[in-house]
Amino acid sequence: MKVNGTPYRTIWETSDGAVEIIDQTRLPHEFVTVRLENMRDAEYAIREMQVRGAPLIGVTAAYGVALSMSHHASDAALKATCDMLVKARPTAVNLRWAIERMRALLSPLQADERAVAAWREASIIADEDVAINESIGRHGLKIIKDVYQQKNATVNILTHCNAGWLATVDWGTALAPVYAAFETGIPLHIWVDETRPRNQGASLTAWELAQHGVPHTVIVDNAGGHLMQHGLVEMVIVGCDRVTATGDVCNKIGTYLKALAAFDNGVPFYVAMPTPTLDWTLQDGVAEIPIEERGQDEVGYIAGLCDDGQIRRVRLITQDSSSANYAFDVTPARLVTGLITERGLLAANADAIRLLSDTPHPFTGEGLGERVK
Repeated sequence: MKVNGTPYRTIWETSDGAVEIIDQTRLPHEFVTVRLENMRDAEYAIREMQVRGAPLIGVTAAYGVALSMSHHASDAALKATCDMLVKARPTAVNLRWAIERMRALLSPLQADERAVAAWREASIIADEDVAINESIGRHGLKIIKDVYQQKNATVNILTHCNAGWLATVDWGTALAPVYAAFETGIPLHIWVDETRPRNQGASLTAWELAQHGVPHTVIVDNAGGHLMQHGLVEMVIVGCDRVTATGDVCNKIGTYLKALAAFDNGVPFYVAMPTPTLDWTLQDGVAEIPIEERGQDEVGYIAGLCDDGQIRRVRLITQDSSSANYAFDVTPARLVTGLITERGLLAANADAIRLLSDTPHPFTGEGLGERVK
């Protein structure tokens, strides 16, 4: 994707053995890149949400392992690195998946072999992410094209949080079909949920859609049901941070409410799901997925660009009030119309998902069950 006409990924290697990222906490008002020089820089970037989105978190963790191996490559260092990084964010399964993939590769190697192997594998994981998301875009394009051919007018899509290219290495998950459809000339309009309390829709999704020239409108989170009641939404497409083996979907808080509104109004509700986001160990998303609870300040304060050109943070609630900040919720599989994966459209149920476990992955050639478990 492009920023002011210049192609960017969200994370890239430097020529001197470091990694650079786009600092997403500074968007949309400032475009700033940050240099990661060691594992602790990567852990901080994940924990403080300089990088966010399940796929990008996983890739950043892989590079965090590579950065660590460049400095210390002993068995103890490998274990400490993986153990620290896996705790940086608790909900997105890609974090654990990427770290365990790196651990499995590096553990049998001699210490002096680990740095080169780690950098090579992190780069492979990043490139795989791009290929996966581009493929999700192609498969999702078919769904949008079918709606357009039936309607022969602008296709209105509602999305929640940010599942665009900023949440991945490139292309995005939920927005990959949007970008693919836009490039083919299908007229689109995207309803962008602001996504309180961190406002990833208003600050990130709207920003990247504007950079790409895609027509969009930012709405308050509670407006989605109203739009669906009045026939102003043809489909909902969201991303995901973890999907169970039975098709339950964990995503940014508020996704469940959109799914309920879509179900009540007969609006298709799709989840763009890279297969590394599958968690084969879980069956019941509501009961088993750990839901991250973040600090009260994200609810109590909000930052924005003031008329004098300064970015300031202001308090929203009285100092006498406490706040709760649940970062994710779970949408039961029964509310999901389909999972848009790099392999195509998949039903959100155990039988359909089970079929993936033994079939070779299009980019790695491995059985998916072995790759994810």
